[in-house]
Amino acid sequence: MAESSKPVIGILGGTGDLGSGLAKGWSAAGYPVVIGSRSREKAEAKAAELGRGVRGEDNAGAARRADIIVLAVPFGSHNATIEEIKAEAQGKIVVDAAVPLVPPKVSLVQLPEQGSAAQIAQQLLGEGVRVVSAFHNVGASKLHQGGKADCDVLVFSDDKEARDQVIALADVVATRGVGGGSLANSAAAEAMTSVLIWINRQYKVPGAGVRITGLDAAARA
Repeated sequence: MAESSKPVIGILGGTGDLGSGLAKGWSAAGYPVVIGSRSREKAEAKAAELGRGVRGEDNAGAARRADIIVLAVPFGSHNATIEEIKAEAQGKIVVDAAVPLVPPKVSLVQLPEQGSAAQIAQQLLGEGVRVVSAFHNVGASKLHQGGKADCDVLVFSDDKEARDQVIALADVVATRGVGGGSLANSAAAEAMTSVLIWINRQYKVPGAGVRITGLDAAARA
């Protein structure tokens, strides 16, 4: 854990729109952030652009330095990235933000046979890793605008303590984090991403999001 008492967050896929947006929000709030990429040079260049002490590493290096690892990679490289950082992830929380989009029909829900990307991640990483699923429905453009993204973040895990930690991280970058139950329920949020893409196209909006109504703040987890 970092000396600041805030966990070091390693964002794999940190050079992409979602990953760099999350890095911007968390680093602005004082969290130590390391972004990872298959190319360390690319990660270092993006880290320099982001500033605020953000560091760049290759994926394995970012996972090694992190207390909490965030997978913000395309679904096409999801499994390969997990295998790459499996050893470094043991004993840690891995937050899976991957969405199983299948081009070219990304506005059509196409979930994997295993149920969800998050369930695949848990199977590949094993019981030594606490997988949490979150940040699927946050428009990256909202994160890059500065301030909090105007939407709720649904957070799923079979481990309540890990889920609560990620809800707290979601509170930093969005309106609020909201617990959504077990990891199997992640399929709902992953599927919702395709629905939101359809809504964005149909109504010509930049980033439709999710808002949970009628929820008392004390009962979110």
